[in-house]
Amino acid sequence: MDHFLEELKQGLQLLKLEWQEDLALYKRKFLHATLSGKKKEGITWHPILIKKTKIGMGERLLIEVERTDTDYPSAFSSGKSVSFFSTQEGFQGTAFRIHGVVNQAKKESLVVTLPIDEVPDWMEAGKLGVDLLFDEASYREMELALKKVIAAETPQLLRLRNILCGQQRPSWKESRYIPWTELNFSQQEACAKIASARDVAVVHGPPGTGKTTTLIAAIEGALASQQRVLVCAPSNMAVDLLVEKLVDRGISTLRIGHPARVEEKILNQTLDAKIAMHDSFRDLKRLRKETETYLHLAKQYKRNFGPEERAQRKRMYQEVSRIREAAEQLEEYIRADVFQKTLVFASTLVGASSHHLKGMIFEVVFIDEAAQGLEAATWIPLLKAKKVVFAGDHCQLPPSIKSQEAARKGLATTLFEKIIRRHSDVAYLLQVQYRMPEVIMGFSNDQFYQGKLIAAENTKAHSFSEEEPLMEWIDTSGSGYAEQVEEETLSTFNPEEAHLACRYLNEVILRIGVGRCKELGATIGLIAPYSAQVRQLRHLIFETYAFPNVRSLADCLTIDTVDGFQGQERDLLLISMTRSNPRGEIGFLSDKRRMNVALTRAKRKLILIGDSSTLAQDPFFDHLIRYVEEKGTYRSVWELL
Repeated sequence: MDHFLEELKQGLQLLKLEWQEDLALYKRKFLHATLSGKKKEGITWHPILIKKTKIGMGERLLIEVERTDTDYPSAFSSGKSVSFFSTQEGFQGTAFRIHGVVNQAKKESLVVTLPIDEVPDWMEAGKLGVDLLFDEASYREMELALKKVIAAETPQLLRLRNILCGQQRPSWKESRYIPWTELNFSQQEACAKIASARDVAVVHGPPGTGKTTTLIAAIEGALASQQRVLVCAPSNMAVDLLVEKLVDRGISTLRIGHPARVEEKILNQTLDAKIAMHDSFRDLKRLRKETETYLHLAKQYKRNFGPEERAQRKRMYQEVSRIREAAEQLEEYIRADVFQKTLVFASTLVGASSHHLKGMIFEVVFIDEAAQGLEAATWIPLLKAKKVVFAGDHCQLPPSIKSQEAARKGLATTLFEKIIRRHSDVAYLLQVQYRMPEVIMGFSNDQFYQGKLIAAENTKAHSFSEEEPLMEWIDTSGSGYAEQVEEETLSTFNPEEAHLACRYLNEVILRIGVGRCKELGATIGLIAPYSAQVRQLRHLIFETYAFPNVRSLADCLTIDTVDGFQGQERDLLLISMTRSNPRGEIGFLSDKRRMNVALTRAKRKLILIGDSSTLAQDPFFDHLIRYVEEKGTYRSVWELL
């Protein structure tokens, strides 16, 4: 018993280590940086313009701003805390700062909730900017969750904790699950296993096996028994995907928190939208309008200010308070009514700590992308669970962790992995894969999934043509294409390999035919493991105009790191391995799970470009190169020159 409590306490210490490292990184980026330096890091937008303002739910002010300078990256996303500031003379310093929370973030605009009644004069005076603040709240919620798990003060949490920590065996019951007819045998078995689990079930979903589809079917199964469920994922984007699929199945969902996507079908599931669609909302709107009218009248007394005006203004504000109180009571009634009628709630892992869900217990908590959530974050929704269903793939990317020490000591190991290790009988592997032909799937299947995956019948048609090989390796060994290190970021890049990658992609598109690509609606991905190499590739494609075939398909082209492609697929994918040195150093290419993600994104064709003399010193890449020689097309760069 003591052993697993010690492990949880150790997890708490590692979380604090990560918290400190994350804060230190933020301070390095923020505290000693110039305005232009912060813009380059993507943590500041300046200058920005106020597009519009309106009073939102809970009488909070919503403000939409846009930036005029979109050349810089952006680290802003929904749910993040931000701070507005001004560089206008006379308006600098902490007195002229207002904090808020991002509701929606696009490339060039933000919608932010502010805890004030009206926009202050200094925000309208020009030279306005917005900073991204450090996310202290998420760490606090994770810390609090771990402390509650260690204490385990309720029988329900004690039982779940003991099972997930390996102290008790999970149990099963007779299930009456009636699966969707459109699920394959493997997905149906997974749903049956979920339905019969009393405490915990795990769906291990390799790339392209329909993990999320299976999860949605299992949620429908739970709803058939009138069970109230909470659906979670680590990121807002992943939660939005779940919500979208639930809505497509006709399942009304209450989306707690701030969606990352701004499609109507997602926004319509938010609490704000459900309140706005409620029968009593018209009355609430009328009360809000009265509030705005009285506030506007009170504001007019700013200029002429004698005793009479002061008394009149006081009366106005008293009226505002009275109407506000009525509005708050009405909104509370509407909110309670919305919650009463809701069976499916959706949030991020940390978002499950929302005050809206306070005191609620769910028959089942479903967690998608569970292999990407920190253990401490995963416990947050589990505090509200009688039973939990995890879905994910621990053979793909783990959570991103800032502190190498914390990662080394175990913070990178997720609760998902621990459960599979402790209770192998609760995990079910989805076996039928719909994305890749067998040739592209084969290597990952052997390396990560014990050869258990089956390529579905539809994947036989996944090619551009009979003549076009499904998989290629272009070997740059002996070419002298040497890696370099970017001074500012210390990220690795290889300019000649980047040029070869763009040139070869251009030739492949010419071979397939631009028309054929457009006819298929083909998507193209260009992956590099290093951000400096990604920048090289983007520059060559979008700024030199030297590769006309690729440029003509720019709308369907994505250039990003491996991490940016997790959960996605592309018809044509090229990976620039980047590393080339006489020492055989491959850095974080040795992270096999990251390579598994890269190798399993391609639907019709996968091209790998890399230096075999550097990479093959690692057994994983040695096997990969041998696999391509045997199953695909292996060529030396000299054949292309």
